[in-house]
Amino acid sequence: MYYFRNLFIITVLFTACHTGKLDVIADLPNSLEEASAVEKVSGSNLLWTIEDAGNKNNIYGFNTKGKLIKDIDISNSSNIDWEDLTSDNEGNLYIGDFGNNSKNRDDFTIYKVSDLKNDKTTAERINFILPKKVNSEDFEAFFLYNNFFYIFSKENKSSILLKVPNKIGKHTAILVENFNLDGKHHKITSADISDNGEIIVLLNHDKLWKISNFKGDNFFDGNIDEQKFDHDSQKEGICFKNNTTVYITDEKDKSEGGNLYTFKLN
Repeated sequence: MYYFRNLFIITVLFTACHTGKLDVIADLPNSLEEASAVEKVSGSNLLWTIEDAGNKNNIYGFNTKGKLIKDIDISNSSNIDWEDLTSDNEGNLYIGDFGNNSKNRDDFTIYKVSDLKNDKTTAERINFILPKKVNSEDFEAFFLYNNFFYIFSKENKSSILLKVPNKIGKHTAILVENFNLDGKHHKITSADISDNGEIIVLLNHDKLWKISNFKGDNFFDGNIDEQKFDHDSQKEGICFKNNTTVYITDEKDKSEGGNLYTFKLN
């Protein structure tokens, strides 16, 4: 069972709005103009990224100085519209191929990549379709929690949250709920959950939402804190550095962007 939730009117959930500074720690590798995600993986000292639709079906590992170290071809995959990355405690990396700008896709894929050492590898596939009576939407953000992928649609007015089991094969996604975030612009471009499972971050171009004190997957019953950045750019990737600080990446736009940032959560 699910219900529509309007977080604009449930103002008690929101704490004060903060303005925060993004600290640039590196330029992204010059070859990556459309970095669409960032993820830290257990057992790897690199950060990992992908590029979205129209680019190679490769994953890229780079260090915190912005030097490209690994370029891995996922030979049995297809980059229809790769949008976000997540990982598990065993060092597996998952690619969310669920971008859907035209809103006409009816089949979506999550690729599981276990080999991050060789220059060419293969991936296992987790496919999902939408539940009945749920319209096709554009998805750009997900994370793994309690062995389910939680997948957020990218919308201006209302969004949906789905969950899909972390099991190889084809599944029908489960609709967790519809929700609204406060404000006119709340397109969610990336998401992550802290290693201790207590904090969720949802990324937007000029802000993030920090969610805490939730029970189970009733995420939007928790405390939601909007934290604004001190500049606006096409931010597409977020992951936790530790439980209090996140990494953020943005795409290059002429002379701007293409950076790796850290941001300390309030």
